[in-house]
Amino acid sequence: MSLDKRNSINNILEENRIFHPSKNFADNSNIRSFEQYHSLKKQALKNPAHFWESFAKSEIDWFEPFETVLDSENAPFFKWFKEGKLNITYNCIDRHIKNGLGKKTALIWEGEPGDSRKFTYNELLKEVCKTANALKEIGVKKGDLVCIYMPMIPEAMFAMLACARIGAPHSVVFGGFSSEALKDRLIDGSAKFVITADGGFRKDKVIELKNAVDAAIENGASKIVEKVIVVQRTKKNISMLKNRDYWWHEIVKNQKDWCEPEIMNSEDRLFILYTSGSTGKPKGVVHTTGGYNLWSHLTFKWIFDIKIDDIYWCTADVGWITGHSYIVYGPLSNGATTIMYEGVPRPSNLGAFWEIIQKYKVSIFYTAPTAIRSFMKSGREIPDKYDLDSLRLLGTVGEPINPEAWMWYRDVIGKNKCPIVDTWWQTETGGVMISPLPGAIATKPGSATFPLPGIEVEVVDKNGKKVKENEGGFLIIKKPWPGMMRTIHGNSERYIKSYWEHISFQGEKNVYFAGDGARIDKDGYIWIMGRVDDVISVSGHRLGTMEIESALVSHESVAEAAVVGKKDDLKGEAIVAFVSLEKDVKTSLELAERLKKHVVSEIGIIARPEKIIISDSLPKTRSGKIMRRILRSIAAGERITGDISTLEDSSVLEKLKESS
Repeated sequence: MSLDKRNSINNILEENRIFHPSKNFADNSNIRSFEQYHSLKKQALKNPAHFWESFAKSEIDWFEPFETVLDSENAPFFKWFKEGKLNITYNCIDRHIKNGLGKKTALIWEGEPGDSRKFTYNELLKEVCKTANALKEIGVKKGDLVCIYMPMIPEAMFAMLACARIGAPHSVVFGGFSSEALKDRLIDGSAKFVITADGGFRKDKVIELKNAVDAAIENGASKIVEKVIVVQRTKKNISMLKNRDYWWHEIVKNQKDWCEPEIMNSEDRLFILYTSGSTGKPKGVVHTTGGYNLWSHLTFKWIFDIKIDDIYWCTADVGWITGHSYIVYGPLSNGATTIMYEGVPRPSNLGAFWEIIQKYKVSIFYTAPTAIRSFMKSGREIPDKYDLDSLRLLGTVGEPINPEAWMWYRDVIGKNKCPIVDTWWQTETGGVMISPLPGAIATKPGSATFPLPGIEVEVVDKNGKKVKENEGGFLIIKKPWPGMMRTIHGNSERYIKSYWEHISFQGEKNVYFAGDGARIDKDGYIWIMGRVDDVISVSGHRLGTMEIESALVSHESVAEAAVVGKKDDLKGEAIVAFVSLEKDVKTSLELAERLKKHVVSEIGIIARPEKIIISDSLPKTRSGKIMRRILRSIAAGERITGDISTLEDSSVLEKLKESS
């Protein structure tokens, strides 16, 4: 056990392990040293306009140049490269073909049942153009919002890129969402067109997507949706409404395989992506073309240290921002080979991910801490069966990672030779904001390390005052960046209120509040503590739930943990922990007491959970995040309210209620 206790009052788990990039990795990296990283950071601080201008001109192809780098006149509604004209699909496909990469594999796709397809950049361009022409045929025009509700199949990527090709912003809705959640997003975005499939495969089951689209339209979106295109994936019987519904294979196959890319202004909408709000009403985050293209491109290049022969795989779904930025736009803009996988590890194939890595010789692997903890629970004997020697870089995304999960990932999957890039960012930021650069920055298990060049962050108290070393506070971003969201669709007031009005730092207005808590250690490393509503105040001491969870997971019996606060008349809040156990470990009152003592030994008495609830599983979104809001309601004995459309398995709720 390498986690050392320090200053229990401040709730600090001090991480003493540090891992430097190997000389061989650093010598062959795009950014090779901490000095080079620091030089880029200094350039951005000294002259941010020149910094962003130089990268925008060198990394992105423009049809017409921009004159203004950043327009802050109507802050916080910032505009980037506003006179510039471009098309993101040109940057993702056409320019690579012109540079001789047409025969390079752009996309490798594997279906859950085992079917697979590959597409070169030449073939990808043809598919995107044919899809774009089909969209034009059914009446899609520049500026029309197109909803994409798809399984993880190549046509989902074609659809996104086809929309961008003709200047129609897309709104991708995760294929696991219910018809009710889909309806809300169709109505909020006024989406006249839907692209879907008869269904998709997930965990050995067929997810019926077209039926959900029909229900969403019938139950409230009938006056909005005009046309629906359907991909035949599962060949299940579905209803097709005449003059509204079109089969993809019928409408796309006879289209011309060339479509001129629409000339877009840098600030034209590229997509809307909905995030769930605590009130139950989803927020439509708006991203525009030029700034997003640059940031997704640049962050992918820096963080994943991309090489011409890399096989890159991000396990997210395109229904989330991670899929947008790091399956589609970021990799393709860099001319990379990107993998899409329809399935997930499941009882019938617990080694599904390792099978893909072995089969395609994946060199860069990017997944979620939730998945890693699940792998740990299943045991290392499963990944140990596979040849993972092709891996050279690992990444994590979605939530803070426990140090013990980080170490397991490094040891079992990376064979102690792969750097780990632990990335922090949000739907709203468009791309990664805090992350190690793998050839330049030494890593600490559980820390996202430092902001990327050009990103200025600080940790402050509620009054905007910088907090002390290792003291928890609010994470803010002090200056705008190209990939930032532009507004919330149809609700600019909510945009300002949600992100820009909370904190004034040193008298500055327009400071972005991320909604996350963090601390900065003595070496300047940033530790994300989770959402600020995941920070518990016990007897006046602010405790990060992430660090209590890390202490619990460090116990040999615990596979996963989630910690919430419960109102307490004496302490203000009391700590309630929900844990799931490693396989073959049996629940007992004695075990719960041992776990409480373990937390005390790791952190201190102030962090001792009042109650530990042991369950087979925890409530998670379909993207794998634990829904702590639900756990807070259960801990408080309250009725669960708000948006639960993202919940993967609703049966978990009843089991937890019984356990509590």
